[in-house]
Amino acid sequence: MSKKIFFTLFFLFSLANVLHAQQGYTLWMDYAGSNPQSRKNLKFLAKSIYMEAGSDILKSAQNEIEIGLSGLLNEKLNFSDTMENDNSLVVSKVSSLKGSWSQSMDVSSEKLGNEGFYIRSRDGGILVTANTDIGLLYGVFRLLQFIQAGHHLEDFSLLDAPSVDLRMLNHWDNLDRTIERGYAGFSLWNWQKLPEYIDQRYIDYARANASIGINGTVLTNVNANALVLTPMYLEKVAALADVFRKYGIKVYLTARFSAPMEIGGLETADPLNTEVRNWWAQKTNEIYKWIPDFGGFLVKANSEGQPGPQNYGRTHVDGANMLAEAVQPHGGVVIWRAFVYSEDDETDRAKQAYAEFVPYDGQFMENVLVQVKNGPIDFQSREPFHPLFGAMSKTPLMMEFQITQEYLGFSSHLVFLPKLFEEVLQSDTYVKGKGSTVAKVIDGSQHNKRISGMAGVSNIGTDLNWTGHPFAQANWFGFGRLAWNPETKANDIAEDWIKLTYTNNKELIALLKPMMINSREAVVNYMNPLGLHHLFDTGHHYGPGPWVDNLGRPDWNPTYYHKADENGIGFDRTKSGSNALEQYSDEVSYTFGNLKTCPETYLLWFHHLPWDYTLNNGNSLWDGLALRYQEGVDQVSEMIETWEKARNFINNDQYHEVKMLLDIQLKEAKWWRDASLLYFQTFSGMELPEGVPKPTKSLEYYKSLKFPFAPGIRPQWD
Repeated sequence: MSKKIFFTLFFLFSLANVLHAQQGYTLWMDYAGSNPQSRKNLKFLAKSIYMEAGSDILKSAQNEIEIGLSGLLNEKLNFSDTMENDNSLVVSKVSSLKGSWSQSMDVSSEKLGNEGFYIRSRDGGILVTANTDIGLLYGVFRLLQFIQAGHHLEDFSLLDAPSVDLRMLNHWDNLDRTIERGYAGFSLWNWQKLPEYIDQRYIDYARANASIGINGTVLTNVNANALVLTPMYLEKVAALADVFRKYGIKVYLTARFSAPMEIGGLETADPLNTEVRNWWAQKTNEIYKWIPDFGGFLVKANSEGQPGPQNYGRTHVDGANMLAEAVQPHGGVVIWRAFVYSEDDETDRAKQAYAEFVPYDGQFMENVLVQVKNGPIDFQSREPFHPLFGAMSKTPLMMEFQITQEYLGFSSHLVFLPKLFEEVLQSDTYVKGKGSTVAKVIDGSQHNKRISGMAGVSNIGTDLNWTGHPFAQANWFGFGRLAWNPETKANDIAEDWIKLTYTNNKELIALLKPMMINSREAVVNYMNPLGLHHLFDTGHHYGPGPWVDNLGRPDWNPTYYHKADENGIGFDRTKSGSNALEQYSDEVSYTFGNLKTCPETYLLWFHHLPWDYTLNNGNSLWDGLALRYQEGVDQVSEMIETWEKARNFINNDQYHEVKMLLDIQLKEAKWWRDASLLYFQTFSGMELPEGVPKPTKSLEYYKSLKFPFAPGIRPQWD
């Protein structure tokens, strides 16, 4: 090959990498694009690197060092086969440390556990050590992020280990590659080309997850398809598991409860039937032959039409324990979702999961986790914490957050969700007195649980930037950080993500961090202010539909939740209403139930109040509601102004992409404000307060809008 051709190809390759970086493919791992400040005083790292050899996970760690440091330093790396005193970087397990590097390990290895790591700088070098291979991989990623963020390496030490055992993504991906509630393209998993064709995206997906400590992935939708449990698909799942295993990630599958009938030829799926139990045991053995480290099953049962044990007069315990027995010999777990509500139960939907699960506290097998959504309804922009977190002391509860923005503007709206996650995790259940936070329930420390977990419903698809909206990457990133340590602050997550994704320039951070932190409150204001919830249009949840009242069951209708009439608005969950407050501790119940102490952020969640009720600031409820809608619109306008100021710190592609999305967000925030207020005004009969513009379109116009092909609609099951 001639030099001219070589340099032409090199240029094109480099250009492709730059374009990928500008369009977001590299996520927070754009080492080559890091701010030049990150490279200061780092040249010594290329002098002599010792990387412990061995497993595929250690090979992944070395590969990341090569990608990361070569990008950060912009020069060739020098790896050494031996651990010497003059090594500039040593990556080695504690048990393999030698000489002065062993003396650098000045903390107890017991504190590292199975996944933790220790990083320490010393004269002329840096040590990354851990008890295990996966701990080393996590340590390598953290060191690279530390360098990317522009931190100084002198006198640096960090010991970190995860607080939560299972840190996983739940993909609501269907076998036809559509994604329920997916807003960033199609499913990553190309089942037609698997197992032979391994897309580079699978590897980069695994790298990204390992970089933030995620160690599990559920490949398929909770509205499950039994075909994924057949040999044809298990071979394909095994190919993905082979890729992910190199990054410490286990594969899980959703189990359709009626699979013994649909693919097994049985006449029943009764969990107490011997043939059914045997079928699941044999199927599980088959799965483990394909995937020796298979994580286990995630199950949605007897919810929204999905089959389950109640179809046969059995309980959630019967169903979960049957599957738990099948995976237990292999070290697997069963994750049983608590998102249930029966069409035959006329009580407040917010109460139903508590009623169904609390009676069985302590009866689930030890390898069962009950996965609970963060709030009692359904991933709303703001909900009080789910009462189950303060009520099941004998059962491991696994948090379920939604990273994909089903109820928060899809991938068109900039909404920094770690602020929402933090709010829930720091909520106090008072189950053991003050300080009994949800975070302590989730990490197992509150009740000394053997196993703990946190799941996030994925927002990842085939869009080049993975998540549709560039800032939606921060929600994936932030979920991983909080799953690793539920005590992490949203402020710190936002700052780290900005540094790793854009630059560590202080001026840009000062602009973008407040915008990100305030963005969640903005969407609450222009969609569901003062505790309103579930006001979305039918099925697709795109846009407002507070007038919808004609769906097949009451709790599918927005009118069920806001209960607006001439007398007022809000859902009464006090003793005079559904009494959902009785499911919380006395302290929580009193706070939310008393109008003097109930935070106005939850006011209409727990109380039905007259339109002229006086808010804390002296405004009437009607005026306050309208002004909150307007405040949300104004906050989006401020986000646009902030982004304009950030223009000098980013490239044109980055600027224009987000600018166009913010314009959509502003347009839709005004749509929410106008449509909602016009509808509620038919009950209040009151004029809009000063500062809230009169809508330019009619209520009938907004009611007429239809979106039959909105993305992420749930598939219809036979």
